[in-house]
Amino acid sequence: MKNKISIIKIGGNIVNDEKALDTFLANFSKIENTKILIHGGGKIASQLNDKLGIKTIMNEGGRISSAENLDIVTMIDAGLINKKIVSKLQGYNCNALGLSGSDANCILANKRPTSPVEYGFVGDIKAINSSTIKMFLSHGITPVFCAISHDGNGQLLNTNGDIMASEIAIAMSKYIDTELIYCFDKKGVLSDITNEHSTIENINYEKYLALKENKTVNEGILPKMENCFNALNNKVSKVSIGDHSMINGNEIFTTLTL
Repeated sequence: MKNKISIIKIGGNIVNDEKALDTFLANFSKIENTKILIHGGGKIASQLNDKLGIKTIMNEGGRISSAENLDIVTMIDAGLINKKIVSKLQGYNCNALGLSGSDANCILANKRPTSPVEYGFVGDIKAINSSTIKMFLSHGITPVFCAISHDGNGQLLNTNGDIMASEIAIAMSKYIDTELIYCFDKKGVLSDITNEHSTIENINYEKYLALKENKTVNEGILPKMENCFNALNNKVSKVSIGDHSMINGNEIFTTLTL
């Protein structure tokens, strides 16, 4: 491994946009230091659910992963999307390996308790197998993770990709200078969700609390920001949020600090 690693998470909106995905992957492949990619799910799984008549059930704002839903998500995210991303990276001369958390026991999780809310087959991360991940990296292999983990007893679990990215970053930060980057469909944290040019370029934890208290930022990004500060509190050296173009260094984005 080199002396720095970038852990990058891309959201479903980038996965859904073929042009944006190609641009991102071309830029990602040019990153010279060691890197890991985590991707969210696209709209294909939801579309297939609809075609098969499988209902998407929500409970208190969270998506319930039934056994049927989990099968579809695994087929699409761990299969089609993951392998599509890997094949594109190979085309950019980036030697990528597509993985779920169950592969080589990379990411172990506990099934979320059924009380007070039943989320079905959703996993909360218990452990990152950093030694195996380091082995891949030492051979010049770039891991590409979908957001599927396992419980160690034969059960796959749907897992929050943002949390997976931060937990991988925290695990790797014990061995190497680690940065965490979240790429989604906005140019960072916006002070006005209707204004794409309202990026807040620097946010420390005190400012984050003020933004949260004043409800200045969109509530949807708050969990992502919590993951950012969790990473910073656990020795990840740099954390940023922005759109897919931020990794080429030409775009405004948000940097979070303690």
